[in-house]
Order: sequence, then structure tokens, then C-alpha cells
Amino acid sequence: MLDELIHILAATIISWVLFVTVDILFQLPRTGGVSGASAIARDIRDGGGSIHGGYMMGNIVCSPDASAGTLLAACGLLVAGIPGGLAAAVLVFIGNRICHDPGYAGTTGAVLATFVIYGFMQAGFAASDFIAGTVLAILTIQGLSHVHASALLARLWGWRT
Repeated sequence: MLDELIHILAATIISWVLFVTVDILFQLPRTGGVSGASAIARDIRDGGGSIHGGYMMGNIVCSPDASAGTLLAACGLLVAGIPGGLAAAVLVFIGNRICHDPGYAGTTGAVLATFVIYGFMQAGFAASDFIAGTVLAILTIQGLSHVHASALLARLWGWRT
């Protein structure tokens, strides 16, 4: 039981670093990339948060991004191994096109997550550890505090530029 909790905690950290890094590399915190992301960012800013972190949070809500890609890749790996993870990447790509998302952060995140998670599965982790870990990682960005999460994301964005 304790091993599983440690795996989930590690998977949370790995997932968080993976999808935040991919989103930052794709410059999601700069502007709202899809319809609705800018409105969410302005609302977060008006509530005391950072506009750039709000853009990233808005992109997460409005289109499949790297966090959704990581979660879906973990689900695909659980169901069908690497082919399942890559099938999840195709579904994320289709979702991005449906949302008129001009970027490929979600697809890239799903492909990277497929191989990162698979590597950790070889070290004793389960895909289900990453499903739980990714949900917890998304919760830290979307569910706990928009003000603090947006400030952290904006700070990370600042290190990039």
C-alpha cells in the first residue's frame, strides 16, 4: 500500500513537470491559444491571479493540451501498451483540430508521456499510478487556487524568456 502511494506521488510530480514543461515550451502562457482561454485568463487576472498563468489554465480547460495528453496516454498505456498511448495521441490531435487549436502541445505531450510512462512502467510503476498522478497534478493547477497556480505558472514562464 505504501509503495503504491509513493508511486502515485512520484507520478504526480513527473506528470506535472512533463505537461507544464511541454506547455511552456509551446508558449501557452503567452496568450490564449483557443476560444475561451483569454476569457478565463482575464477572469483569473480579475480575481488577483496572473494573466499569463491564466492563459495556460484557460488553454488547459478549452483544448486538449499536454495535461490531457498525459492523462490520455496513461489511459491508453493501461488498455493497450504503447499502441494505446500512441492512439491517445491521435485522439488528442483530433481534439486539437476540433478546437481549432493552432498548436501541438497536447499531441506532443501525449507522445512524450507515452514513452516516459512506459519507461517508468519498466521500473515497477503501473499506468494506473500515472492516471491518478496526472489527475492530482491537474488538480494542483486547476482546482486548488487559481491565484497561486497562475502566479507559479507565470513565474515558470518568466524563467523561460
